[in-house]
Amino acid sequence: MTNRTAWIETELKNLQEAGLYNRIRTIGSAQGARLLVDGRNVLNFCSNNYLGLANHPRLVKAAQDAASLYGVGPAAVRSIAGTLDLHLALERRLAAFKGVESAITFQSGFCANLAVIPALVGKEDMIFSDELNHASIIDGCRLSGAVITRYAHNDPAALEKALEENRGKYRRGLIITDGVFSMDGDIAPLDQICAIANRWDILLMVDDAHGEGVLGRGGRGIVDHFHLHGKVDVEVGTLSKAFGGVGGVVAGSPQIIEWLRQRGRPFLFSSAVPAPDAAATLAAIDILEESTELVDRLWENTRFFKVEMRRLGFNTGQSVTPITPVMLGEAPLAQQFSRDLFEEGVFAMPIGFPTVPRGKARIRVMISAAHSRDDLQQGLEIFQKVGKKLGVI
Repeated sequence: MTNRTAWIETELKNLQEAGLYNRIRTIGSAQGARLLVDGRNVLNFCSNNYLGLANHPRLVKAAQDAASLYGVGPAAVRSIAGTLDLHLALERRLAAFKGVESAITFQSGFCANLAVIPALVGKEDMIFSDELNHASIIDGCRLSGAVITRYAHNDPAALEKALEENRGKYRRGLIITDGVFSMDGDIAPLDQICAIANRWDILLMVDDAHGEGVLGRGGRGIVDHFHLHGKVDVEVGTLSKAFGGVGGVVAGSPQIIEWLRQRGRPFLFSSAVPAPDAAATLAAIDILEESTELVDRLWENTRFFKVEMRRLGFNTGQSVTPITPVMLGEAPLAQQFSRDLFEEGVFAMPIGFPTVPRGKARIRVMISAAHSRDDLQQGLEIFQKVGKKLGVI
């Protein structure tokens, strides 16, 4: 270590002393209801594998077949020699699934936000962003150079007030909200926000990363949930949660999607999504279009777990989705709670500042269709044991 980087060592020590140091565990198995974590077989309450598709045999087979036909790596960006017929097929299927005219895929949901926001607004423009929007939205907003105006979380009146206060101060405006907020599990009042966007004739974008495969008819997302088809300009999503693979998607009008093909920087300057990932997502769409069974099971598991956690005396915040925050307050308590859970056989990581505000540290439980009722019951018993040990309940 040189003097030039000594400050990093100091900052890392500060994180450890404040209980904010992120100790990353190692997974040694496929995603599922149970995982091999740091060599131990434990119940998985951490993953975004909402529908249990990440290790589904049909997705695995589709990926293997695609690797045999197309190889492993794309070897090029989409705009030069990286666009496969698989990519185009996937984009058509995603557009149809979401009920929009067109769609474009990216390497991740994070990349999708970094692509679409700077392509739609710039230095003469203004973004109206929910104060709890995801980090990828925040970074996309910063990259755009537009003026960023944050409004109070899930507060349509605050949004309208911000629009009124900034009337005439920008060339183009863009409202951005998460659909499902990943830390608290609450849902944006998208119907009210959409009405405001229409009154002000301003672009509306929703990041549906945690809504796809979860909300709406057969998992079609928050726009379907609120019956707003054709009324939301931009839907951003990820293929790495409910869909079980990896990648990002932007869905909307043909004009917006074509503009992203021309000016979306991750599309132009980063290699394409590998063929196995695209093929796996196509298989996931097949499964979702065939039956609502997995989505129904996800919600059955969610309702059971939430009711029982509250009965035990835990505070699960404002969540109305499978995301179940177990509110603990301070980061050191959340870290100790996570360690004790792991010792008892449950993998559920602590989340503290800066991911959530100071004083709002939590264990975030992610419910999945892959969990059996026995899995959930075992998890509840362990949460009760640790909660009593640490004086939380």
